[in-house]
Amino acid sequence: MNSIVLCILCSVLSAALAIVVYIAIRKSVQKGRKDDIIRQAELEGEKIKNEKIYQAKEKFLHLKEEHEKVINEKNNAIREAENRIKQKENALNQQNSELGRKNKEADAIRENLKAQLEVIAKKEEEYEKLRAQAISQIENIAGMSAKEAKDQLIQSMKDEARTEAQSYINDVMDEARLTASKEAKRIVINTIQRTATETAIENAVSVFHIDNDEVKGRIIGREGRNIRALEAACGVEIVVDDTPDAILISGFDPVRREIARLSLHQLVVDGRIHPARIEEVVAKVTKQIEDEIMETGKRTCIDLGIHGLSPELVRLIGRMKYRSSYGQNLLKHSREVANISAIMAAELGLNTKLAKRAGLLHDIGKVSEEEPDLPHALLGMKLAEQYKEKPEVCNAIGAHHEEIEMSTTIAPIVMVADAISGARPGARREVIESYIKRLNDMENIASSYNGVTKAYAIQAGRELRVIVGADQVSDADVEKMSAQIAKQIQDEMTYPGQVKITVIREIRSVAIAK
Repeated sequence: MNSIVLCILCSVLSAALAIVVYIAIRKSVQKGRKDDIIRQAELEGEKIKNEKIYQAKEKFLHLKEEHEKVINEKNNAIREAENRIKQKENALNQQNSELGRKNKEADAIRENLKAQLEVIAKKEEEYEKLRAQAISQIENIAGMSAKEAKDQLIQSMKDEARTEAQSYINDVMDEARLTASKEAKRIVINTIQRTATETAIENAVSVFHIDNDEVKGRIIGREGRNIRALEAACGVEIVVDDTPDAILISGFDPVRREIARLSLHQLVVDGRIHPARIEEVVAKVTKQIEDEIMETGKRTCIDLGIHGLSPELVRLIGRMKYRSSYGQNLLKHSREVANISAIMAAELGLNTKLAKRAGLLHDIGKVSEEEPDLPHALLGMKLAEQYKEKPEVCNAIGAHHEEIEMSTTIAPIVMVADAISGARPGARREVIESYIKRLNDMENIASSYNGVTKAYAIQAGRELRVIVGADQVSDADVEKMSAQIAKQIQDEMTYPGQVKITVIREIRSVAIAK
């Protein structure tokens, strides 16, 4: 038992001893390894340290080289700057020396100038004295003071400047006209092409056609009383000659001729032809013509698209149908001018309505019965102002013959349109206009006498019939009046051939039986 325990103890002790020995040996081996690792680490650390030290030295040397390079560059720049400064100092020194020299020269020149100025001042005093003496002598010789001569010189220079300025203005205006000529021609040609043109030559004779020559005797009446009554009522001459199936109505006023023609037509159709009936028919036809004149004026305004005209202006427009301007029908002429003015205004971007209105009214003064002494343009402007037309329209009417200054852009358009309408070949005839004016003047002379009720120029102006009131003019005064009218016409008018003045004094007594 004890041996077994002992054996076991021995075994345990042996095992424990072996374990202790193993642990000791292992610790010894591990300690040797640690020393090797430490030594190796120390060697590697030393190696790394030496490398880092070497790299640091290299970097230090590189930085040192760069630093020295920078320092050298700065030193070079400083030296160059110093050199430039020295050069500038040298230049400034030279400039100072030069300035000093120039100052000395300037002082010398200043002293010289001062001396010269003193000499000049003395000479100026002498010059003023001589000038005053010369002016005094010139004034004595010329007979005018220096101020008057100066004013005359200034006025002469002003006149010369005005002449030169006007010449320059004229040159500029001519150049502007040449520049605008092409465009103006284009507008005018385009306007003419777009406007319907008609030639409207009128004469002073109307023809009344009849069915047979028997009517001529009824129109003449017993001892010519019917034809005399008709001529006196209408103010025209009725020519009944050998012309077959026709009676001529002669008169310069188209309204009178139309009244006579329509009156003859109604009398022939009715069959009752005697003085009382003639006067009744003529009065009725006159009223019809007035209504037709008003209707013509309204229709013309509607056709042209013109609204808001005064009724009196509309009536005057209607009267244009029975008037003529140098042989050209006045209403057709005015309508044509209105259309041309509107087209030209549209081409130029202006107000077409105002242009058309002014074109239609531009010759309204020719049909007015007031103030015949005024030019028709000014009379038309006065009528337009009276009936509240716009200032642009009034100015265009008054300025279309340049009797007043043009103040609007519409005025020259109307003037050009009037010239275009009147300048067409065959549109006007100067002889007719002067003939009608002469007959008007003859009637006006006769109407100016007291007691005259009617005056008619007939037979192409070769006879003037004057009807006087029986209660105002005596038989003795009739002969005296005819002689006076003849003398005044002879003194104041120019006319071909002779003019027969016939003064008619009639007494009519009317009684009514009930």
